[in-house]
Amino acid sequence: MLGKLGKLLTDNPLTGIAAAAIDKATGKAPAGSAHQFSFEALRGGALPLSQFAGKPLLVVNTASKCGFTPQYKGLEALYEKYHDRGLAIVGVPSNDFANQEPGGADEIAEFCEINYGVTFPLAAKVPVTGEEAHPFFKWLADERPMARPRWNFHKYLFDGQGRLVEAVASVTSPSTLAPAIEKLLATPAK
Repeated sequence: MLGKLGKLLTDNPLTGIAAAAIDKATGKAPAGSAHQFSFEALRGGALPLSQFAGKPLLVVNTASKCGFTPQYKGLEALYEKYHDRGLAIVGVPSNDFANQEPGGADEIAEFCEINYGVTFPLAAKVPVTGEEAHPFFKWLADERPMARPRWNFHKYLFDGQGRLVEAVASVTSPSTLAPAIEKLLATPAK
């Protein structure tokens, strides 16, 4: 109906507008939603993103031996500030960039807990680029090619319906996302 303008709005990662919502009848996310994906949790078990339906979700590809690793502190600060209001954060360790996440699950978990007090969920280590990339990151690359991770600590903010609102580069401090998070928390989930 909106023609080119509608396509521009729905395909633009800056507006984050897309036709995606959890189907109330089936409880499933449509193909255009982050909620259709699941990770394995770092310490085992499933970590389905659908559990965060109705909440803003920040997904970050992480690494323990990167110059951006201190961003764990900023991510934890966001989590502590906004978690009780509904924000969910999921860290996704990856060894794709310069082998900066060589450790196993226990080593990664211990590093994050001891050095940064991380309490938000961490997924098991997965590839985030190339043919072996986790389906979530393949989906991002297909849906929004400019949003694919180019280094560790690329950040993806989704609304409560699993629509991509912002994709920000590694150099962007987590605190920069606070206004967008505030806006999402103030907007009732549909």
